[in-house]
Amino acid sequence: MLASIDGPTEAEQVATADALWRVLAEPVTAATSLPPWDNSAMDGYAVRAIDIVGASDATPVLLRVIGEVAAGATGTVAVEPGTAVRIATGAPVPPGADAVVPVEATQALDREGRPSGPRGRDATGPLPAGCLVHDAVPIGGSIRRAGSDVEAGTQVLPTGFVLGPQAIALAAGIASATVRVHRLPRVGVLATGDEVHGSGEPLGPAGIPDANGPGLRALVAASGGLAIDLGIARDVLGDVEERLRRGLAAGVDALIVSGGVSVGPYDVVRAAFEAIGRIDLWRVAVQPGKPFAFGTAERPGGGAPVLLFGLPGNPVSSFVTFELFVRPALRRLAGRRDVLRPVDRGVLGEHVSKSRGRRAFLRVVAERDAGGTERRDAQGRVRVRLAGGQGSHVMSALAVADALAVVGEAHDTLDIGADVELWWLDRDR
Repeated sequence: MLASIDGPTEAEQVATADALWRVLAEPVTAATSLPPWDNSAMDGYAVRAIDIVGASDATPVLLRVIGEVAAGATGTVAVEPGTAVRIATGAPVPPGADAVVPVEATQALDREGRPSGPRGRDATGPLPAGCLVHDAVPIGGSIRRAGSDVEAGTQVLPTGFVLGPQAIALAAGIASATVRVHRLPRVGVLATGDEVHGSGEPLGPAGIPDANGPGLRALVAASGGLAIDLGIARDVLGDVEERLRRGLAAGVDALIVSGGVSVGPYDVVRAAFEAIGRIDLWRVAVQPGKPFAFGTAERPGGGAPVLLFGLPGNPVSSFVTFELFVRPALRRLAGRRDVLRPVDRGVLGEHVSKSRGRRAFLRVVAERDAGGTERRDAQGRVRVRLAGGQGSHVMSALAVADALAVVGEAHDTLDIGADVELWWLDRDR
């Protein structure tokens, strides 16, 4: 499936503030240094370090305060021998100063030389006439030098980097108003089944609510894609094919169909895929999720092929096969390098069984301490137990699952204490 993807989607320019979790299509280079100029790391007084050599509680140094500079303002008063300038955190260091004394190490004085408040209270209120400095500060003390974090013209984020909140802040901080990122993969999502009804519709005597459509669209969004709702198709070849062609015309990069991929008399998705493209893979030895189809279709107007995914109709099977096969493909399309789930180690807290010859992906919950941290044994394995019933229709167990525990094809059962691969799911912990 991954070999069917020639490369990520094309690049587009977006506002940096709107690029959360997008993947860079080109590096981000600093347009300005960070900090842009020398500035104070503390509220206090800008001074000459040589003036306060030997300052201590026993021998404080008296300095005359000749002005102040706030963040966002330019200091116009130069620090001269025996003087100080009150300064706010982030404010430019005024000319003549080579250090900043934190306000906690000072005592403000009025015009008569009397304390104007308790020592080190804060740096607010009227500008004092003078201050006593109780600590020596070396040259450069409490000063953030220009370019000490990032120098203008340097590359700060490489191609392929995923823009999390921290990277968004960095890009904005170096004056990158926009970034070039890979376009979100567009994914058409189609549910099928005469028995499936949309939200709020009457179910009648044999209907069921559509869980797959909303669930798959949420999975697409969580995987870095843009979901397009193609509705619910009847178990009729013409209806399925028409909706798939509608998705192709909308410029999708992938089509996902849930239901209709087994071998029953009303399973028409395989024929619909063959009508618009071709099938490269049919059925997989996993549990849940044996009915599965993958193929490609030509993109209207040319270009990279459109990926076709046929998922089982049972909601849990649909979720698991999405995790196994669709999620990695969408992440590859989005430009991600880490397309597969990282594998952790788990240890079973109960006996489990599965179908012969198939790889099972059990829905499990982790044992946690009072603070919510998963418990691990002496070998570093997370202790897990089944989240509930493992039937392909049991959505309640899926909803509370922390992870998928993988049981290989060679095992029909595993006992308490058995080692399993663990794939953490996207959940708010």
